[in-house]
Amino acid sequence: MTSISTAAPVVPGRLEQFSTRIAFFVTGFSMSAWAPLVPYAKSRLGLDDAGLGLLLLCLGIGSIVSMPLAGAMTVRYGCRRLIVMTGVIACVCLPLLATLSSVPLMVATLFVYGASMGALGCVTNIQAIIVERASGKTMMSGFHGLFSCGGILGAAGVSALLSVGVWPWLAMAVVALFIAIALYKAAPHLLPYGSEPGGPAFAIPRGVVLFIGLMCFTVFLTEGAMLDWSAVFLSAQRGVEPSYAGFGYAVFALAMAIGRLCGDPIVRRLGVHKIILFGGLCAAAGMTVATLIPVWQAALCGYALVGIGCSNIVPVFYSAVGRQKTMPENVAVPAITTLGYIGILMGPAGIGFVAHLSSLGAAFMIIAVMLLGVAISGRFLRV
Repeated sequence: MTSISTAAPVVPGRLEQFSTRIAFFVTGFSMSAWAPLVPYAKSRLGLDDAGLGLLLLCLGIGSIVSMPLAGAMTVRYGCRRLIVMTGVIACVCLPLLATLSSVPLMVATLFVYGASMGALGCVTNIQAIIVERASGKTMMSGFHGLFSCGGILGAAGVSALLSVGVWPWLAMAVVALFIAIALYKAAPHLLPYGSEPGGPAFAIPRGVVLFIGLMCFTVFLTEGAMLDWSAVFLSAQRGVEPSYAGFGYAVFALAMAIGRLCGDPIVRRLGVHKIILFGGLCAAAGMTVATLIPVWQAALCGYALVGIGCSNIVPVFYSAVGRQKTMPENVAVPAITTLGYIGILMGPAGIGFVAHLSSLGAAFMIIAVMLLGVAISGRFLRV
């Protein structure tokens, strides 16, 4: 494979925007398709809860390790090659995750799958920054909205296939085929180049990039809390039947997807600082309502507010990374994405620790205070 950094740049237009949307959808779809397989993997491998937790940690480690490499490789080989390559790796891994019965092989496959997902997430955001900048319009919320839609449809689609008796390996084969077709459709108009060369492959975030990364850490931590703890809270604290408690996260995810799909004109109208302010306040209010009003209906309304509030904060932060000059974006994007993933990985464990020492409600209120900090931070963002 040869470097393509000297190739004549393709000026992104409508076709490149469409391919970027497909890439975001594929990223969300690929990530979420694994979730319904987790109970099957636990049973097939004979793992207890602790063993499953360690197994799933391999996915997160793979993601974090691959992100800085993805930024550097995008400069050398371009977005198109990286997006297609990581998507193909995911297509190979998913059927294996549905069939492997050896713990060491499962560990290795989950690490590779996590690495492909982490790299794919970084590269699609780098492409999105370039495409948005070339368009001169706000587009990042819509891109991330397609990621959310892919996540919802991936998890729901695989769950539907499994619920009607389709074998897990066959369900994953269908998913892999869908991903391959989508990549084939998108590939001709994915960017054959990446960010401008500059900066080391690995760098500690600094200045405004560190500031943005810490804010992303908080928002991603909130998403992790909704994913892992919203159902537990509804079941244990609000008396909702466990079989229905998953609707809490569904409400959050749907609200976030709608907020992002509708977000670009709102961002253009209100501006970055007001989006961060109002979004942070809305999310903090939602977490407070869900925690302090002792009825399950209020909790669902609160989760919806959290989803709406968080929906456009991360997209505007990624757009801000494309405007800052402190660090090259091929280094800055992996840096803030890594901090975000650390929030997703560490947040749920930290919530469990606080809940053990005090209560789950207290842990949620700490998140509400952190979201207030994000709201206030908007006034200090200068890019």
